[in-house]
Amino acid sequence: MKCPYCGDQNDKVIDSRVGRDGDVIRRRRECLGCTRRFTTYETVEEVPIMVVKKDGRREEFSREKVRAGLSRACEKRPVSMHTIDQFIQELEQDLRETGEKEIPCREIGEKVIKGLRSLDEVAYVRFASVYREFKDVNDFLSELKTMLDKQG
Repeated sequence: MKCPYCGDQNDKVIDSRVGRDGDVIRRRRECLGCTRRFTTYETVEEVPIMVVKKDGRREEFSREKVRAGLSRACEKRPVSMHTIDQFIQELEQDLRETGEKEIPCREIGEKVIKGLRSLDEVAYVRFASVYREFKDVNDFLSELKTMLDKQG
């Protein structure tokens, strides 16, 4: 590691600690050239998940886009932002565990819909109406009938 003070590349690690979430290691180092101390942080470099859109374009998976969609669907519902953030964390972990570098947006949308169904039924119908592009009331009724049949 290059010393930020003198540029020397020789140092020794004095202390290492794991961060709160366990995904960062904080290291205190001492430069062997100038004897000054500095801190470095080590994290795992994750390969971005690429989303393949309906028109074939590819873009990086965005937690913010998913959060915005879920927030709109859960508006005025008893679903906390903490619950939404946990949902997104589990979704991203599930996507990473597939081992695929590119995932169709359709697959991500279906995972969100499936998760929302168990989280909040009203939010599920709201999200499904936008995601599946309901054209009229009959589309809503059809989705509600399917949902009620699965409950009974």
